[in-house]
Amino acid sequence: MILSFPQARACVLREVGSARNVPAAERVPALEAAGRVLAEEIVADRDYPPFPRSARDGFAVRAADVPGELRVLGEVRAGEVYRGFVGPGEAVEIMTGAPLPEGADAVVMVEHTERDGNRVRVARAVKSGENFNPQGAEARRNQVVLRPGDRLGFAEIALLAMVGRECASVYRRPRVAIVPTGDEIVEAGQKPEPFQIRNSNAGSISVQVARAGGEPHVLPIARDNYESTRALVAQGLETDLLLLSGGVSAGKYDIVERVLADLGAEFFFDRVLIQPGQPLVFGKVRGKFFFGLPGNPGSTMVTFEVFARAAVELLSGAKEAPLPLLLARLSKDVRQKPGLTRFLPARLSADGSTVAQEPWQGSGDVAALARANAFLVTEPDRDSWAAGELIRVLLK
Repeated sequence: MILSFPQARACVLREVGSARNVPAAERVPALEAAGRVLAEEIVADRDYPPFPRSARDGFAVRAADVPGELRVLGEVRAGEVYRGFVGPGEAVEIMTGAPLPEGADAVVMVEHTERDGNRVRVARAVKSGENFNPQGAEARRNQVVLRPGDRLGFAEIALLAMVGRECASVYRRPRVAIVPTGDEIVEAGQKPEPFQIRNSNAGSISVQVARAGGEPHVLPIARDNYESTRALVAQGLETDLLLLSGGVSAGKYDIVERVLADLGAEFFFDRVLIQPGQPLVFGKVRGKFFFGLPGNPGSTMVTFEVFARAAVELLSGAKEAPLPLLLARLSKDVRQKPGLTRFLPARLSADGSTVAQEPWQGSGDVAALARANAFLVTEPDRDSWAAGELIRVLLK
């Protein structure tokens, strides 16, 4: 079955999302949980902030008393509490993060005041509630602040620390088998013959699997014969997800689909209208999902990133698997033959505002792929984009 890019991605999300079981959970130190998917609810242990907290350096005042001249009673810094009371015509100097003194209902920024001894002149009005965060404005005690299925990034790790959690329950990483195929492939440490290539796909896929939250398991190279391929496919099906690279085109020795069919596979699609990566196979066999990724390195990298990565994320326990596309302006013209969604190696500028296609020699050009830090994502119904136009970009 041949699908468009949106159809194929929707198929992966639908099939994996509806069939996945909740993974087993394990408890780990919070600092080791980065990148993992949370398996429990996290609740606030108290109000946050736990007191009305100044958001500015300045003076705590009664809003009704300004503008005007006020008597300064003292000061309060972060980590301290002012024990007195702010009455009519009074103020307390306050630093960012300090508790608002009792009686005050606003903070005047220091830039809007003039200090003269124990007096301060305030030239502008403030509203009650201005320039401080009320107690509980960020989270109330016992409020759920993180939920199962949330991926733990740097902000979530900070939140765990904020609420006093040194450990967290996270889902087990899915084990992902990686089976490179082809008689022409030798391992990276071997000296290839002129007609051979080194096994680069296993390395790139391993990194992509780990980045997506999976645990990569690289199996030996499957040679272009039925017995070798079937044995390694069977071994790979002992994990949670099987990824094969190569052997899915229409050549005489491309036998991956035949092996999978003989094992009783259900194929959801076997070609996608994209470039690179048209001969992509996705299906399920013996209760496990599999992807037959094309063998050219660029095709392997792209098809994993836009399809298989979503499967790994969902099998990790994540609630969703969004595709991180952004928009940037082209710094050079781009032309293509319509009909396919193309993923073209590109360089995104340091500020993320402009992007240019990286010259390359096709999906076997690993050097160009390494120079690129993104992919242009073209629309299949257009043949050109002019410099200055916005275009979709997939970060690498």
